[in-house]
This record gives sequence, structure tokens and C-alpha cells, in this order.
Amino acid sequence: MLALMQAAAAASASTAQTAAPVASAAGAASASAIGQPNAVAMGFFFLFIAITLAITYWAARRTSTTEHFYAAGRSISAAQNGFALAGDYMSAASFLGIAGLVSTSGFDGLVYSTGWLVGWPVVLFLVAEPLRNLGRYTFADVVATRLKHTPVRLAAALGTLSTVIFYLIAQMVGAGSLIKLMFGISYETAVIIVGIAMISYVLFGGMIATTWVQIVKAALLLGGAAALAFMVLLRFHMNPLELFAAASDKYGAAVLAPGKLVTNPIDTISLGMALMFGTAGLPHILMRFYTVPDARAARTSVFYATGLIGFFYLLTFILGFGAMVLVGPDAIKAIDKGGNMAAPLLAEFLGGTPFLGFIAAVAFATILAVVAGLTLSGAAALSHDLWTSVVRGGHAKPGEELRVARGATFVLGIIAVVLGITFKGQNVAFMVSLAFAIAASANFPALVLSIFWRRCTTQGAVSSMLFGTVATLVLIYLSPVIQIDILKHESAWFALKNPAVVTIPGSFLIGIIVSLFTTDRSAVAAYDGAVRDMIDGANAH
Repeated sequence: MLALMQAAAAASASTAQTAAPVASAAGAASASAIGQPNAVAMGFFFLFIAITLAITYWAARRTSTTEHFYAAGRSISAAQNGFALAGDYMSAASFLGIAGLVSTSGFDGLVYSTGWLVGWPVVLFLVAEPLRNLGRYTFADVVATRLKHTPVRLAAALGTLSTVIFYLIAQMVGAGSLIKLMFGISYETAVIIVGIAMISYVLFGGMIATTWVQIVKAALLLGGAAALAFMVLLRFHMNPLELFAAASDKYGAAVLAPGKLVTNPIDTISLGMALMFGTAGLPHILMRFYTVPDARAARTSVFYATGLIGFFYLLTFILGFGAMVLVGPDAIKAIDKGGNMAAPLLAEFLGGTPFLGFIAAVAFATILAVVAGLTLSGAAALSHDLWTSVVRGGHAKPGEELRVARGATFVLGIIAVVLGITFKGQNVAFMVSLAFAIAASANFPALVLSIFWRRCTTQGAVSSMLFGTVATLVLIYLSPVIQIDILKHESAWFALKNPAVVTIPGSFLIGIIVSLFTTDRSAVAAYDGAVRDMIDGANAH
């Protein structure tokens, strides 16, 4: 891809016909309707709210048990789950954040697209089938299958909640920025509105409502992004090479080469590791595999999701460079310093206020679907892993777990609103990469060790999860992200922006060493039984 884009720079002469629209971009951006109440955006916004509330009402009448709330009664088909997985995964970071990073930094912004996409083979070949065969509602069910439940679930809940909260921050920041600029209201009010909507969907509709909101969102996002990319390419004779050449002409060949965003090679490797392995540790993604009837459907749904997500990330190449050339980095940063409004500004430049309104509503749908899935996975960690399995010892009263889950949903919504306000102005793609670092360090190693290593002990898995969670959180706090960007200190204790290159190997190493120095005969015996059950389950389908 890099070679292709650099070759495009050599074809810069072919971009002369695009000079007029490029030259007028600054004026168009300065006259942007973003920041003023947008009637079209409001119309689409309320239409989406009405549709999703109708879905929630329909789902609420079918959500009477814990299994319906967490797993949609395991009635979702492979194709439906594939669309829902794509809808859950293509977040505000994908649509708003990547387009913003590419438009302001060039080629380096695409490391997020690549990293997130290549994580899916890990999910497909490593965890999808064992997860569906061994668990019930959460990834902690799988780790605890053959290990001691209480310590495993306590450690898993810590990692899950840390991942969910960091991921929620990014979505709330994106939503707050978007609604503030579309409705002309304050950022804080916008974040509160999103929090109320998010709580409502999960509280009443559970996984059934969340699944269908994600399916609707995936269709809207793919359609909107494809239409926007098509309109960009029309200005460059349907030739991406002309687009890349125009970017090179306007901002120099450096925008087609690495180094503008991530200058430290170790930071680049660390970011790539977080994005690739974090996918297989995301609690809201792993939870989706329990909504299908069997392991075969789980595998098939990953194929559907990979195709949809791959197509979408190809579009982000066009959207990011299109915004760079047609709108301009300065105009984008003037509207939102994190660059998150690049795609809406591009839509306004190409299609005027009506198209801006539609794309803004699509972005809002993107955010709302993701925060619903995140909130549900966090509620499951609190109610299923902690309350029912630890506090009640697996013997909760009928309906008690469902009530606790709904209470946890409300609490998580409040936390998301508070943190969304605190992290105002951060680029959402970058914020999500930190959530991936936690998932890759806290959840993924323990999941792999417990499924595939017979010698893994309870102490080893717990140590791995605790180290992954605590070390990642501490290093994020000591990194430039918090110390310089948030706290405004002159320097940071830890040089890397993303700690995954340290914490992922460390988490595996800690889990292996502790397991080798501890004994857990019941875990070994249970592993043999669990593996046989998993193989029998796979053969049965």
C-alpha cells in the first residue's frame, strides 16, 4: 500500500483538474454549518432515535430472562451476528477518528485501520469456537471453566471493566463533539444526552435490542461511508492514485510515508500489537459469540464480519485523504482539535448541509450502537461475574442477576458521562487504542493460556490478568497521553504512548512463570474434560 501511494505521487500531473475544488476548500470549511443547529441532522437524529426506541420496545417484550438479556436467547443467526459484530466493532474511532488522523497526519493514520482489521484472524482461528463451546455469557466463563471461579472472575472483571471504561471514553468524546457541533449545544449537555440514550437501550432491551441497533447501524455506516467515498473519487476520475497524488502535491510526499504521527518505531510496534491482539480480548466483541446457537455459527459470523469490516476500512483510506485534500488539515483542526470532524466536514463540502446532516446522524448511530454493546458487557461483568458467581456463589435468586445487571447499566452510564466530559478534545481513535492495550494485556493472554495450555493454573491465569490490567493502567498514567496531554506536565515518566509492547509479553510471561511454580491438579483434570467437550461439541456441528 505504501508503494502504491508513493507511486501515486509521481502521477501528480494528472491532478490539475482538481485544483479548483481543492483551492476552494478553505473557503468552504470556513463557511461550515458545523457548530450551528442543523435541521437535517436533527431530523435524521430523531428518526434514528425513533427507530431504535421502537426496536427497544419490541425487544423489551422478549427480554424476560437472564439469557435473553445477555445472549438474546442464543437465537441470532450467523449472518445477523456478522452484521452485529461489524456494527459493534466499527466504532466512532473507526469512522471519525481514523478519517481525522489520516486527514491531519497522512499515511500513519492508516496503522489503525490495518491493526484493527488484522485482529480478526486471531479471533477466528483462536477464540471464536472455544469461546462459544465453553462459555455462557462472558469471557470469564471460559477462563473459569477449569480454574477456581472466585479469583478468576474477580481478576477478569477488573480487566473487563477497565477495557470497557476506556472504550466508553472514546465513544462519549466522539458523541459529545458530534452532537455539540450539529445541535449547537454545549459539549457537556451532548454527552449527557448520549448517556441517557445508551442507558435506555440496554436497560430495557438487553442484547436483543443491542443486536438489532448494531445491525441497523452497520447498514447505515457502510452505506454512508460508501456514498461519501464514491463522491470523493468522482472528483478524481474514480482513480485513488490521483487522490494520493493530489495529497502529495498539496502537502508534500511526507504525507504518503510513515513518520508524521508515530515517529518512534517501538511506539509503532506497540500500537500494532495492541490493535491486533486487543480484538481477541474485547469483552463486548467476545460476548457476541454467545448469541448464536452453536460454534459453527460463531465461526461463520466472523467471516461475515471480517468482509464487512475489511470493506469499511478500505473506505477510510479514501475518506481520510479526501478530507485532507478537499477540506484541509487546518480547517479540520479549527473545528475540532482532535480531528474527529473530518468526515462530517468532507460530507458538507461534497454534498452540502443535507449530506452533512445524514453523515452526522450515521456517526451518531455508530456511537450509540457501540456504547450499548460496551455497557452490556460491563454490566455482565458486574452482575454475572462478580455478583452472581462471587458474591452469591453461583446461587442467585430468580431474577436477581437481571436486576443487578440493570442497576450496573445505570452506574456504568453515569461513569461514561463523567469520563467523557473529563477527556474532552482527545482523538477518539487514539483513545480506543488504549482500551485495546488493556484488552490485549489483561484478557487475551489469560484466555489463550487457559484454553490451549494444559499446565496453566488458577494462580497463573489470575497473575496474568492482574499484571496485564494494573501494569497497562499504570503505564498509561505515566505516559505522555496523561502526563503531557491531560495533566500538562512538561515530560512523562514512561516514553511510549501505548504500553502494549511491554505489557502483552509481560502478561504472558507472568502467567507462564507462575503456572510453572504452582500446582493445580484439578485444573489439569478439568482441562482434559473441557477439551474433550469442546471437540465433541465441534464434531456434533
